[in-house]
Amino acid sequence: MTTLAADREIEALMALHPKGFDLSLDRISRLLERLGNPQDLLPPVIHIAGTNGKGSCAAFSRALLEASGRLVHVHTSPHLVSWHERYRLAAEGGGRLVDDDIFAEAIARVAKANAGQKITVFEILTAVTFILFSEHPADVAIIEVGLGGRFDATNVIARPAVSVIMPVSMDHEAYLGDRVELIAAEKAGIMKRGCPVVIGAQESETALQVLIDAAERLECPTLVYGQDFLAFEENGRMVYQDDDGLMDLPPPRLPGRHQFANAAAAIAAVKAAGFEISHRAAEKAMTNVAWPGRMQKLAQGRLAELAPKGADIWLDGGHNPGAGVVIAEALAEQEEKNPRPLFLISGMINTKDQAGYFRAFKGLVRHVYTVPVSMSDAGVPNDELAIRATEAGLTAEPVSSVASALMLLRDTWDGPTPRILIGGSLYLAGAVLAENGTPPT
Repeated sequence: MTTLAADREIEALMALHPKGFDLSLDRISRLLERLGNPQDLLPPVIHIAGTNGKGSCAAFSRALLEASGRLVHVHTSPHLVSWHERYRLAAEGGGRLVDDDIFAEAIARVAKANAGQKITVFEILTAVTFILFSEHPADVAIIEVGLGGRFDATNVIARPAVSVIMPVSMDHEAYLGDRVELIAAEKAGIMKRGCPVVIGAQESETALQVLIDAAERLECPTLVYGQDFLAFEENGRMVYQDDDGLMDLPPPRLPGRHQFANAAAAIAAVKAAGFEISHRAAEKAMTNVAWPGRMQKLAQGRLAELAPKGADIWLDGGHNPGAGVVIAEALAEQEEKNPRPLFLISGMINTKDQAGYFRAFKGLVRHVYTVPVSMSDAGVPNDELAIRATEAGLTAEPVSSVASALMLLRDTWDGPTPRILIGGSLYLAGAVLAENGTPPT
C-alpha cells in the first residue's frame, strides 16, 4: 500500500500546527461544526478509555462483532508503523486499513475546513475519523480514546452505545493528574448520562470507586468486572460469566492472563451496546483476535533472524508500571510452561516512569540491553535508561540498537535457548516491526 499522499498531508499539518495536546473540546467542536457534525452521523459507537488494555479491548470487540457478521469501523491510536493503522474501515469479510487516496482526501478536506485556525494534528486526525466513519457504511464503530477521556478529541460523541473504562493506573501525570483517582475521573469523562457503561478489571479500589460513583451520578446502566461479569481459566479454557450464564471458550489468542479480563470487558461491552454474541462467534473471536505490538511473537523477519537460534522473541509496546506488571505476569506464565532464561531489550521515552516499568521484571529478567528510541524526540538516552534499570534492581548495559542487542546476545550467550522481550515503548515496537519487515496489516 502506498502511503505517500496521506503522509505528505500529515507532514504539512505537523509543520503548521503545534505538537502536543489541547485539553478542551472547543477547537474540535468548532471544526466538526464546519464539517456538518459528522460525529452525529456515526453508527452505534463503542467508546473505549483506560490506561492499559484499550487496544486489546478494541481488538476483541472487533473480533466478536466481525465473527457475528457485523461490519465494523475501528479507530485506534497511536499507530506503530503507518498512520493508516489508526483507521480500519468496515468491509465484508473483515475491516481493512483505509486506502491511501481516501485517507489523503479526507485529511485535505478537514484541513481546508479548519482554514488555518490553531489546532493540533491529533484533533484534525480525529475529525478525519468522524468523516471516514460517517461516510462509509458500518453496523458499529469502535473508537479508542487518545489521552485521558474528558477532554480527549474523541469525546464529542453525544450518545455512545456503550462507554468502556479499561484498567486505570498512573500515566500521563502531567496532563491527567498525579493521583490514580484524578486519572480515573478524567477517564470517567467519556460517560454520558443514561448511556451504558462497562468498567473493566481495576487494580485500584480507589479508581474503581471513582468510576462507579461517576456512572451512578449519570444514571448509567453499569456493568463492573468482578461484580456483573468476569472471566477465569478452567482446564486450559476461558470461562466467561455474566447474568446470562456461562460461555466456555478457547483461551484468547493474545497471550497473558490479563487478556482474559480484556476479553471479558469486550464481551460485556458488545452485549451492552445491543449486539448479540453467539457461543460460536465468541469462540471464533478468541481464536482469531490479533493486536500487533502487544505480546506479539516475532517468529520470522529480518531482526528475528539476528537472534540466537531458536530464541523465543516477544514484542510489546507497554510502557508504564501497570503494563510492566501484566507483561511480566504473562512472561512468568511462559516460564512455568517452558522455562528459559529471559532477556529484556528496552527503549523508553522520557514522559514514562522508567524505573517503575523495570521494577516489574525484578527476579524474572536475567539482563537488560537498553537501546535508543529513534522514532521519538523524547527517547531516553540508552546509557541513562541503563541507570534507571539498575536502580530498579536489574543488571543492564546500553547498546546502539535492537539489532546490535540481538547479535550481542547471539554471540555471547552460551546457555539454554533464551526468551527475549523487546519492549518499553510503542515507538520502539513500531520501529521493530518496520525493521523486521512485518508491519501491521
